[in-house]
Amino acid sequence: MPVKRRRKLSLLGLVIISFLALGCDEIEETAGEQVEAPADTSVTDSAADTSAAVAGDAMDIDPTLFLEAGLASDITQEPCTLSGGTETTCYRFTVASIPVDHEAGPWCPETIADSAEAGGIWPEDGQMNDVDGAFVENLDTFYSDDGWKLYEEDGSIRVTGSAAACAAAARPDVDEAYNNYCVQCLLAYVEDDLTTTYVVPISAVEQETPSQLGRGAIGVAFNGVNFDPPAPTEAILGAYTLAPFDDCGGHVNLNEGYHYHAHTGCTTEVAQGDGHAPLIGYMLDGYGLYARTDEQGNEATGLDQCGGQYDEVRGYHYHVGTPGSNAIVGCFKGETGCRFDGDGEGELCDATAATDRPGRPEGGPEGRPEGRPEGPPPGGANGRPPGPPPEG
Repeated sequence: MPVKRRRKLSLLGLVIISFLALGCDEIEETAGEQVEAPADTSVTDSAADTSAAVAGDAMDIDPTLFLEAGLASDITQEPCTLSGGTETTCYRFTVASIPVDHEAGPWCPETIADSAEAGGIWPEDGQMNDVDGAFVENLDTFYSDDGWKLYEEDGSIRVTGSAAACAAAARPDVDEAYNNYCVQCLLAYVEDDLTTTYVVPISAVEQETPSQLGRGAIGVAFNGVNFDPPAPTEAILGAYTLAPFDDCGGHVNLNEGYHYHAHTGCTTEVAQGDGHAPLIGYMLDGYGLYARTDEQGNEATGLDQCGGQYDEVRGYHYHVGTPGSNAIVGCFKGETGCRFDGDGEGELCDATAATDRPGRPEGGPEGRPEGRPEGPPPGGANGRPPGPPPEG
């Protein structure tokens, strides 16, 4: 079944928003003094040029690309210690993880007669499937399991309809009362002041051995929405529960807000002058994250286990996984910064601390996973205390 797409912002609109929203003179030092963005990372008139990078290096983070509406505070600079012990300078920015450049939802159709427009999408075996009424009706066939039946005899689909129901159904250990439900958590259920703060190296630092992603947000899109590690689909499927993404690859976690598990082309993108895939955000290690396909629709090839590659213009950078892979990237190539709940006031980034480590060294096979990753979700906390896996 084809994956639906929502309309993206035009490139011209992106340029206008980028300049009006967060000009270089609005980037402040922690002490409050204004500083300019690094000259080699400023936005050009076309928002498409990228300055040359020596192979092995990477483009510095360009803070002017973030949409002001997606930021909860001004972007500042501060000293930081990365996960590998490197002492450097980081950008600090706080986001609300609420999409400002596209609508969120819907996720669940209401009846088995509903079209694809009434629901979201669901990854399985590397493919993205439209969650329409027919898909829900035939889940028993899709999964070859007669235990599936998310709808009543009259054809109405059982959908979570409150924050309490969302909390009970969206967690990995699904409440038995919500077996055979379609989980639809709304942005209205999320607290207004729920924010995440990133402290990310301005210049990425490659580490000798890639590290696992850990739990919680692993990067951020230009609209201020978090990129998350793979959703724990095995846990909810075992309870005959479906928690679809919307058409933009996102859904809502009551503890972290709206976040992406896939990229489908909804978010703000920065076109590249050489036809390369557009830039869509940055990861916690400071490397840029690019779309999967270039201007001609060609997929990136020769990616490493993290989903990255080098080129002479951008240096090392990531390409997001295919929408059906349930994976934004496979691992961290660089030393990571920190991630804090709320505004992180008074918390300095020392990512060598136990609660800031990105995870164990990556020891999996070569090649980026295209389907559901094997084994349990990777460990590590990236700035959050260890604990149970997040809710989907």
